[in-house]
Amino acid sequence: MASKPLSKSKIVAHMAEKTSVPKKTAAAFFEELFKLAVRELKGGSGKFVIPNLGRAVKAHRKARIGRNPQTGEQIKIKAKTVVRLRPAKAFKDSVLS
Repeated sequence: MASKPLSKSKIVAHMAEKTSVPKKTAAAFFEELFKLAVRELKGGSGKFVIPNLGRAVKAHRKARIGRNPQTGEQIKIKAKTVVRLRPAKAFKDSVLS
């Protein structure tokens, strides 16, 4: 049986303990990281890099023909913009080795 992923509060508590800062400060760091990532992705570059972890990129997905899984009929799927998370090589190598 697989274990559950860490909750936000457990991640904040772990980072606060490891870096010897109050939990409030660690929580504020994650909040600011989120705001910065959103601002950068909405901006001109459409990219945000977290060193050694990966990058978030804004990508355009073309319109395509799909299939309704319940009825099997073909449907048109509109073009849309999506966010893709791409792991850094160091992160991938560490997890998969």
